[in-house]
Amino acid sequence: MPVFSLDPAQTAWCTELRALAAERLRPLAEKGEPGRVNRPLVAALGELGLIGRLFGAGALDLCLMRESLAQACTEAETALALQGLGAHPVAASGTPEQRARWLPEVTAGRAVAAFALSEPDAGSDAAALALEAAPVGDGWRLTGEKRWISNAPEADFSTVFARTTPGAGARGVTAFLVPADRPGLTGTPLDMLSPHPIGALHFDAVPVTRADVLGEVDRGFRVAMTTLNLFRPSVGAFAVGMAQAALDATLAHTAGRAAFGGVLKDLQAVSHQVAEMATRTEAARLLVYAAAAAYDAGAPDVPKRAAMAKLLATETAQYVVDAAVQLHGARALQRGHLLEHLYREVRAPRIYEGATEVQRTIIAKELYAR
Repeated sequence: MPVFSLDPAQTAWCTELRALAAERLRPLAEKGEPGRVNRPLVAALGELGLIGRLFGAGALDLCLMRESLAQACTEAETALALQGLGAHPVAASGTPEQRARWLPEVTAGRAVAAFALSEPDAGSDAAALALEAAPVGDGWRLTGEKRWISNAPEADFSTVFARTTPGAGARGVTAFLVPADRPGLTGTPLDMLSPHPIGALHFDAVPVTRADVLGEVDRGFRVAMTTLNLFRPSVGAFAVGMAQAALDATLAHTAGRAAFGGVLKDLQAVSHQVAEMATRTEAARLLVYAAAAAYDAGAPDVPKRAAMAKLLATETAQYVVDAAVQLHGARALQRGHLLEHLYREVRAPRIYEGATEVQRTIIAKELYAR
């Protein structure tokens, strides 16, 4: 498929997704409580077949879904993405029993998943994680804390990354599938700037066995990186969707807002700013599509391309949304305004799933390795 254009079927599907998000999903999102899992919204995503599509689709398909939903309903986009992030390790690395138990529930929107990697002292440096998996009999006991975990503490199960071999860095981490009802597992919600459901998970000697391992013992970091390499370009797609929503709102506003004897768009300072916003948004979109196409083609430079896509798209979205707020003036600062919502939403993607600085480190490392 050409990297720089979509075929008519893809374009039509994106249009359909935006309409679904506006007409079917937005009303459910508006009834949800900020910072909490919106189960009716997750159920609707399941009924529409969108969650199921996450696990059979390629990276480009995932990016098109996230970008399209983000333009009309960021809450629906985030709910979809978090299901994919939490359950992708099960789909990609789980045993037949694990997949049979959880994937039908996830895809139907009945079970909520979480991806539990970050810790209070291990965010960007994920290989430094310290959640202890102490061997006990034929299994382990997990002790420690996970923090800034999307869908925590309300998720029905979590993909949890714990240290099974002390002092081994990335080579001593194991991924476990941990249901929410395990003894010793508790959690607390965190009140964040963005309205996402985010919390902490507390592990007090939580029992896990070899039947709970995702992939191989001490090879869990590979499970995490495989997931992040798929989802990083799609974080960029989420950002592009928000940038496009802000740009569309700005075009409508500046074309109709009376100012200085004309309308705002007649002012060169304004029209040039809008042109810059549009150009940067399109550049980010193309880099995201290119990274997704590379992933689907099995290209060797996926880590670099994924990092570039996330870096450029999330930084671009921050710029575009901020410029849109400036061009709208005080009205954009009112609670409930689209841009007030996007302004809070757009900040987090520059941090999660690898902060901007981490993406630059990955890119540089890949460049010098070659």
